[in-house]
Amino acid sequence: MKTILHKANERGHANHGWLDSYHSFSFAQYYNPEKMHFGALRVLNDDTVKAGYGFGQHPHDNMEIVSIPLHGDLAHKDSTGRDKIIRQNDVQIMSAGSGLTHSEMNANKDKEVKFLQIWVFPKQQDIEPRYEQKTFEPADRQNKIQTVVAPDDSSAVWINQDAWFSLGNLDKGSEATYNLKKEGDGVYLFVIEGEVTVDGQKLNKRDGLGITETQAVKISADSNAEVLFIEVPMLKAAF
Repeated sequence: MKTILHKANERGHANHGWLDSYHSFSFAQYYNPEKMHFGALRVLNDDTVKAGYGFGQHPHDNMEIVSIPLHGDLAHKDSTGRDKIIRQNDVQIMSAGSGLTHSEMNANKDKEVKFLQIWVFPKQQDIEPRYEQKTFEPADRQNKIQTVVAPDDSSAVWINQDAWFSLGNLDKGSEATYNLKKEGDGVYLFVIEGEVTVDGQKLNKRDGLGITETQAVKISADSNAEVLFIEVPMLKAAF
């Protein structure tokens, strides 16, 4: 097993007043040649948006864009005609494909919205743009791992890549094992809340750990914890 540690306090940071964003990988004005991507995983942004504000209409193409709300409600509109509210325990994916425009706004007038915005390089280029959203029950990931994004699982939202996203809510003292789906893949573990240990490496809230050259990842919860696993192909090209 090989690992690369990305500490929470070493992430890129941009505070625009209405938006407070932390970047696990190079994004916008934050550039770190050592943090361009992890395989097909290109962006992992930890965003907080003030009440009533958000991202106005803007374009994307040929990117798989996943939104995971952590607190509050996110209003999504796009040029496929979708007009939806994404809430905590929802997972949304947008396959930008040949191109679309969208906006994401805080749907609340009285509280912040916090969400993870994650970009993955697509498997196929220029597909017809598509959108999918599902709600996942927290009870189904209590002390176990729940798949929420997958190319081959109808209970998850579909992604145009051989990639899998999984969530786990772990009680202090519990353990869980993530078994990789494909040989040669890597998995990026992101600690949403709490403290965990992986292969002797202690991780705190918002730390990330890239893991390669293994078929399974065993995680121990040092406190009550919420974790995200992102399994992706380990693409060799520099983007």
